[in-house]
Amino acid sequence: MAKKQKPGENQTLSKERVLDALAKHPGGTKRDIARALGVSGNGRIALKRILKELEEDGTIARGKKRSYSKAGGLPDVCVLEITGQDNDGELLARPQRWEGEEEPPQIIVVPGREEESGPSLGRGERVLARLTETRNGYEAKIIKRLGASVHRVLGVYVQSERGGRISPIDRKTRNEFIVDAHDRNGAVPNELVLAEPLSGRASGLPRARIIERLGSMDAPKAVSLIAIHAHGIPTEFPKSVLDEAEHARPADPRGRTDLRKYALLTIDPEDARDHDDAVWAGPDHDPANPGGHIAIVAIADVAHYVTPGSSLDREALKRGNSAYFPDRVVPMLPERLSADLCSLMENEDRPCLAVRMVFDKLGNKKRHEFLRGIMRSPASLTYKRAQLAFDGHPEARDREIAKHALMPLWNAYQTLAQARDRRDPLNLDLPERRILIGDDGKVKSIAYRERLESMRLIEEFMILANVAAAESLEKVRQALIYRIHEEPSKEKIFAFSDYLRTIGMSFAKGQVLKPGIFNRILKQSKDGPHQEVMNDVVLRTQAQAIYAPENIGHFGLNLQRYAHFTSPIRRYADLIVHRALIRALKLGDGGLTDKEVSQLGETADHISKTERRAMAAERDSTDRYVAAFMQDRIGATFEARVTGVTRFGLFVRLKETGAEGLVPARSLGAEYFRHDERKHALIGDRSGTKYHLGDYLPVRLLEATPLTGGMRFELADASASQRAPSKPKFKSESPRKWTKRKKY
Repeated sequence: MAKKQKPGENQTLSKERVLDALAKHPGGTKRDIARALGVSGNGRIALKRILKELEEDGTIARGKKRSYSKAGGLPDVCVLEITGQDNDGELLARPQRWEGEEEPPQIIVVPGREEESGPSLGRGERVLARLTETRNGYEAKIIKRLGASVHRVLGVYVQSERGGRISPIDRKTRNEFIVDAHDRNGAVPNELVLAEPLSGRASGLPRARIIERLGSMDAPKAVSLIAIHAHGIPTEFPKSVLDEAEHARPADPRGRTDLRKYALLTIDPEDARDHDDAVWAGPDHDPANPGGHIAIVAIADVAHYVTPGSSLDREALKRGNSAYFPDRVVPMLPERLSADLCSLMENEDRPCLAVRMVFDKLGNKKRHEFLRGIMRSPASLTYKRAQLAFDGHPEARDREIAKHALMPLWNAYQTLAQARDRRDPLNLDLPERRILIGDDGKVKSIAYRERLESMRLIEEFMILANVAAAESLEKVRQALIYRIHEEPSKEKIFAFSDYLRTIGMSFAKGQVLKPGIFNRILKQSKDGPHQEVMNDVVLRTQAQAIYAPENIGHFGLNLQRYAHFTSPIRRYADLIVHRALIRALKLGDGGLTDKEVSQLGETADHISKTERRAMAAERDSTDRYVAAFMQDRIGATFEARVTGVTRFGLFVRLKETGAEGLVPARSLGAEYFRHDERKHALIGDRSGTKYHLGDYLPVRLLEATPLTGGMRFELADASASQRAPSKPKFKSESPRKWTKRKKY
C-alpha cells in the first residue's frame, strides 16, 4: 500500500514558498513554517538554510523569540498605539512592539463603526487592528479598543557621563531609567519626556524608550504641563473636531423664546475663562403670590452646537470635562465654542436653555418651566463688582445696572436664602487658594480667595436650576444622569465619633444622618481651638459625589433629586441633561438619542472618572507651583497646623500660603513615636510627647521639589513638647475664615 503523501512533501522547497508561508503566518517560528509547508526530516535542514539566507540578505527579520517576519513588515493583526494625526486629520499609529533599528512604517488608522459613535481616539491609546499593506505603508482597521497604555513613564531627560537617563516625575517611582542613544528620539537635557519601559537592565537600572518630547522644563508654565501629561489629560483637538467648531455659526433666533428684554447677568470669578450661566430676578406681580419672586437662570445652549455622534461630541465625551490650572485651562470644547459662540458674552446674542422659576415670600418654589431662548447679557460682572453693588457701593459703570437688575436679584436671593437655611445643607469653611502666575511663568503670589456673599447667591440660583432640571425629567420619566452623593459610611462615622470623644465632644452613632448634624458640630467648634481641624475632619468623613443614572439623592446638599444642568461648556454631564430636557419637553433639535439613553450607565461611570482625573491633576499642579514658590524660602521658619497624622510622620499646612508637606516621624526626636489612629496622634514611647491633628507647630522648611510637588519640614524647636491646639501666636498669621465654593 502506497505511503500517504504529506502536503508539499514532493514539492521543491524554495525561497518563494518560504516567503509565501511567512506571509500567511507572520511572526511564526521555524517549526510553524515547517508545519505550514509540510516539511519534515531532511527538509528541515534545507528550510534552516533558506531562512538564514533570507535573514542575511535582509528579506526577513528574526525576533527575540526566534520568530520570523518580513523585514520592515508587520503581521496581519497586531496591537497599535495612536501617536497623533497627519496634516489631513488622519490618525497615525505605530506598533506597540517594534524591535527593528529603523523607524516603523507609517500606519494610518481607519476607525470602525464603534469609533465613529464613541469617544474619539487620542494619543497614547491602544487598539487591536487588522493591517493591510499599501504603497505608502499600512492601513489599519480597528478590531477592538484596548484603552491607554499603563506602561508609561513621565520624567525629565538628563545627560550624564554614563549616558542618558530619565528622572521620573512620580515621587513613588524610585528608580531612574537608562536611555540608549537610539531610544532618545532627539530628546535634549532638561526636557520633559514620555517614555515606555523596555525589557532588560543596564548598570542595574531599567531601560526605557522615549516616545514623546513635551518641552523644556525651563519653559514658562511647564509645571502644569507635567500634571496634564502625568494624568493623561488630552490637550490637542483632532482636526475633524476643530473643523466642526470653525464651521459652526451663530444660532437663528427664530423659533426661540426672546429673553433679550431681561437683564440676564453673568457673575463670575475675575479669572473666568468662559461664561455659561446668567441670572435675572424680580418681584412677582401676581396678586396670588404676594411678596413672591420670579427668577430666570439661562444656560448656554451647547446642545445646539454639539450634536450627538458628531466629532465634537465624541471628543467632549472623551474629555468628560474641562480641567483648570493656575496658568491655563484644558477645555472640553474648542475655544471657538467655549470662549466664543457658547459663552454668554456681554452685549452679544446667544442661544440658551433657560428655566423660569416662581417662588413665594418664604423662598419656596411654586412652579417652574423650561424654554429654549435667545438672550443678550447687558453686563459680565465679577463677584467683587456685584458685591460692591449689593453693599450699596457700586462702581460708577455699574450704577444703572445695580439699580435695575442687581438689587432686585439681591432681594430675591434674601428670600431664597431663608429656604436654603431651612433645608440646612452641609456648610463647611475651608480655605481655597488662588495662585497668580506672572508673565515669566513663575508664581507671582499665593493668597486665599475672599469669600463673598455674591458667590453664595450664584451658587444658590444654580442649585435651584439643577433641582428643577431633575424634577422636570423625573416627572415625564425621562432617563438622565443624576449628581448623587451618598451619606457617610458606617466606618467613617465610627472613626468620626471616636475622634470627637478625644476632644470632649459626643456623637450618637445610631442617629439618622442629616447634614444638619454635622453643621451643629461645626457650630459648636466655631471660634474654638478645633474650628479649622473640625472642618477638615467633617470633609474627610463625607463620601465622594459621582454621576449615576440611578438616583439616591444628594446628602451634602440635603436634596432628594439633583442633576447638573448649569455648566455644559465645561461638563459633559450637563450636556446630557440638556439633551434629555430637549427630548422630553420637545424643545427642538439636538435631543438625547435612544443610543445615548442605553449607554447612560457607561457614560456616568466615564465622566465620574474624568472628573476625578481632572481634580487630581489640578491638585498636583497646585502642589508643584507652591513647591516652586517655596524653593527660595528653604531654611525659613513658619507657623503650621497638623492636617494629617500617620505612622511615618505629620502632614502640616502653612498658614501663610497653604503649602503642605511632611514632618517625618524620625525627625521628631530620638525616641520611637507610636501612631494612635483613634486619637489622630503620634505619641512618644519614652517621654509621652504627643502631636495631635490640629496642633499648631513651628516648622522649618528643609526641602521643596517642584518636579514632584513634595515638601519636607522639621520642627523648628526640636525639643517641642506636647502642644494643645491653639490659635497662632502671631496676628499676621492668624487663620482667615474662608469657605471653599461647593462643587454643586
